[in-house]
Amino acid sequence: MTSTAHVVSVTTILAALVGASLPAHAQESAPPPVIGRWDLTVNDLGFPACAWLEVQPSGVRTLVGRFVGWSGSARPVSRIEFADSVVRFAIPPQWESGSDDLRVEGTLRNDVLHGTMLDPEGQRLTWTGRRAPALRRTAPPRWASPVTLFDGGDLARWQTPPENWRVVDGILTNVTAGGNLVTRDSFGDFTLHLEFRYPKDGNSGVYLRGRYEVQIEDSPPSQVRTEALGAVYGFLPPSEDTAKGPGQWQTYDITLIGRLLTVVLNGTTIIANREIPGVTGGALTCDEDAAGPLMLQGDHGPMEFRNVVLTPAK
Repeated sequence: MTSTAHVVSVTTILAALVGASLPAHAQESAPPPVIGRWDLTVNDLGFPACAWLEVQPSGVRTLVGRFVGWSGSARPVSRIEFADSVVRFAIPPQWESGSDDLRVEGTLRNDVLHGTMLDPEGQRLTWTGRRAPALRRTAPPRWASPVTLFDGGDLARWQTPPENWRVVDGILTNVTAGGNLVTRDSFGDFTLHLEFRYPKDGNSGVYLRGRYEVQIEDSPPSQVRTEALGAVYGFLPPSEDTAKGPGQWQTYDITLIGRLLTVVLNGTTIIANREIPGVTGGALTCDEDAAGPLMLQGDHGPMEFRNVVLTPAK
């Protein structure tokens, strides 16, 4: 009969041998506390600016991630350094006019990041990062009555329209590149129906809660799919191309519940209950917990909309 002492002794020896056979980094149990998704408020630009950072482990000793600036799309970060509560990384320029890397450094204190960025144009910016909320819903939504945001009449439900936005023959028209159009009201979860028409090479977007851009674009065949018509810009590509092309009226039917998004383009579901990881470039606010407005992008050029109807959750 085997003694209890002998069993304990063998178990202890085996555990020690297994531990000794692993590299030192594999024996560490606590993951770096910087891992996760972060909403970044960027200062010093002269306007409210948001960015986003995701940090994930790759293997047992390397951190990688993604970064979204206040403009542009999500960029991969091949290596993120984290030591002594300091996180830092550098990535090549994207749409910025400068040629240097974007360099980011921050310190983690009390689960909040504080840091600086040196952008490719040499501008130094300060920023604060807070963990992005999960936005998980515990019950299906109950829908309220539909809200007609535009039906061919006036723009009473929108903030003071920039000069580039007009109602032309009953159509909401962005006549030239200029400011964005933002609703007066904010919304949490909702379904949205709208119809849009773009010219050749047209480019716009619909910002859900003012943070997540669903792309509108006359997409060339060579376009990156995460930047094409129907994509959540930089994050989620459409499953197929159902565009009708320039000069044709097309429809979006969009449902957003928490982070889960469904997009139906011209009657075909092209994004089905997918998670939006974080804010996209051009987001109005970084507070993902809060409701937000609907925003139509107007800084790229002419675009037309009609029959904009939103049904909010109660």
